[in-house]
Amino acid sequence: MYKHFFKPFTDFMIGLIGSVILFPFFIIIGIIIFIDDPGPIFFKQKRVGKNKKLFTIWKLRTMKRNTPDVPTHLLENPEQYITRTGRLWRKLSIDELPNIWSLLTLKMSLIGPRPALWNQDDLIAERDKYGANGVRPGITGWAQINGRDELEIPVKAALDGEYVKRMSFGFDCKCFFGTIKTVFKHEGVVEGGTGELHKQQAIESESQEQEEVVAVAEEEILQTTDMNLQTETTPDSEEETAADIEEEATPNIEEEATPDIEEEATPDIEEETAADTEEETTPDTDMTETACSAESEEAYG
Repeated sequence: MYKHFFKPFTDFMIGLIGSVILFPFFIIIGIIIFIDDPGPIFFKQKRVGKNKKLFTIWKLRTMKRNTPDVPTHLLENPEQYITRTGRLWRKLSIDELPNIWSLLTLKMSLIGPRPALWNQDDLIAERDKYGANGVRPGITGWAQINGRDELEIPVKAALDGEYVKRMSFGFDCKCFFGTIKTVFKHEGVVEGGTGELHKQQAIESESQEQEEVVAVAEEEILQTTDMNLQTETTPDSEEETAADIEEEATPNIEEEATPDIEEEATPDIEEETAADTEEETTPDTDMTETACSAESEEAYG
C-alpha cells in the first residue's frame, strides 16, 4: 500500500508545494549564478531511473560550462571546474532542489537511491546485485546520510539495497530527518565524488609512512655520525693518556736517579779529598822530622 499508492502521492504533493514555495528562491539564486559565471542557470543531465530507464534530471548549475559530462570522481581535478558560488550550493545541497520537478512527473521520489549517471556503469552493476535499480531514485536516501561522497561504490550500492528491503513510511522519515542533520553538519561532502575521502586517507597514510621512513633514516645517520666521532676521538685520548703517564713517570725517574748519583758521587769525592789531604800533610811531617834530627846532631856534636 505504501510503496504503490501513499509514497507516490506524497512525492507528487511535495513536488507541487515545493515548486511554488521555491520559485522566488530560484530567481534569486539564478541571478547570483549568472553574475558568477554567465550562462544557463539550470543544468540538465541524463540519469538512470526505475528499471534502468533514462530520464532528465534538473539541478542548479555549480560547475563551469566547459566541464566534461562525466561523474565528478572521474575528473582529474574537479575543483578547477566548480564556480565560486557553486562550492556553497554543493556544500548545502542547494543545487539538488530543482529535483523536486521530477517528483511531479514521478520519475523520482523524495527518498530513494540517488540516480546514477547514464555512464556510471560500475554503480549500476553493483545495484543490480541488490535490486536497487528496481525502485524510483530519490533526492536523498539511506546512503546519503551514511557517508555520501565518502562511500566507495560497493558500499553505496549495499546501502541502497538495504533501503529497498526496509522501505516504509517510518524508514523514509528517518532518512528525511537524517538528511536535514547531515546537511547542517556538512557531513560526507567531499569534492571529487565517490570514495574521495578514502583516497585522501590513503594519501595521508602513505605520506605518514614516508615520514616514518625518513625519521628512521635520520636516526641511523645520527647513530653513524656518533660512532664516527667516537672513533676519531679515541687516538687523541690515547695520546693524552700516554702524555699523562710520561708526566707522572718523569719526576719519579728523576727523583730515583738523583739519589743514585749523589750516592755514587759522594764516596769518590770523600776518597779523593782524603788522599789529597794525606799527600799535602805527609811532606810537611817528613821535613819536620828531618829538621829535628839535624838539630839533635848539632847539639850532641
